[in-house]
Amino acid sequence: MKLKTIAAAGALSLLLCGPALAARDYISIVGSSTVYPFATVVAEQFGKTTGYKTPKIESTGSGGGFKLFCGGVGINHPDITNASRAIKSSEMEKCAENGVNDIVEVKIGYDGIVLAHSKSVAPLKLTRQEIFLALAKDVPDPKNPGKIIPNPYKTWNEINSNLPPTKIEVLGPPPTSGTRDAFVELAMETGADSFDVIKAMKKTDKEGYKALSQTVREDGAYVEAGENDNLIVQKLQANPAAVGIFGFSFLDQNSDVIQGSFIEDMPPTFEAIADGSYPVSRPLYFYVKKAHVDVIPGMKGYLDEFTSEKAWGEDGYLADKGLIPMPAAERKQYHENVAALKTLEMK
Repeated sequence: MKLKTIAAAGALSLLLCGPALAARDYISIVGSSTVYPFATVVAEQFGKTTGYKTPKIESTGSGGGFKLFCGGVGINHPDITNASRAIKSSEMEKCAENGVNDIVEVKIGYDGIVLAHSKSVAPLKLTRQEIFLALAKDVPDPKNPGKIIPNPYKTWNEINSNLPPTKIEVLGPPPTSGTRDAFVELAMETGADSFDVIKAMKKTDKEGYKALSQTVREDGAYVEAGENDNLIVQKLQANPAAVGIFGFSFLDQNSDVIQGSFIEDMPPTFEAIADGSYPVSRPLYFYVKKAHVDVIPGMKGYLDEFTSEKAWGEDGYLADKGLIPMPAAERKQYHENVAALKTLEMK
């Protein structure tokens, strides 16, 4: 009965807001700061080559984007949200509560998460265990590995004598960021699993395990730098001892002044991310409100542009900007899903 009520409310909402939707003559996009530069390039290309207005894009972070996207149907709510992680079941439920029932998921390619720093110093060579020890709020006691204590490490060489004797200072995204979500899962959690005392918690205390493996320290070693990755790059230039966390595309675009750290002896390169050998990589997405596609001018054209081979293909203009293309079969499948406006099922 609850689902029927939600569906009925959604249908009524759409009927009521249909005329208002038509009053907006541009596409509204929010979401991930990592996907933002790719979406911007597509939007500019779309605006130049069609008779439609260039879509307006806001960089709100993945979490912030889903909050806005799931707020409802109509001109006061965005048509598309970019994301550097998949939508969560809780977010889909929030969408449904607000009448956003038909959502099209579009995977656009892959991206690596890098720990970058100034080119004026030697490249860092880290393991995921060392990343966890540098950034976790609580870690195993180095004198008694079976005991968990507040993170005592102040400099990199306290973790590993082969690392530089510089202060641990990492500039990274806030909790609303999909990059932050992916980083703690792919880098920190994997590093935590290298300790038997933490790995054992997976079976005995799942909530405690998640909190321990993914909670970032709050004593100043990790600095939340907002959703502006360009600002992080500027700070890395000013402070050679600092390290920044962001997507590979920003490293690629600023490779004249910053370099990526090796992780498990693998540098963050286009090729290493594409073939899966770079260990901290993730897929990128955007999500579309199906109810807006036939109402907001240009929606179908924008979707077709983004999912075209000239955009996201191996030799497409997005690869030139740092996007790692999906395999041809996967691109074909998502292009067909978009053309058919295939919607997600509730997780």
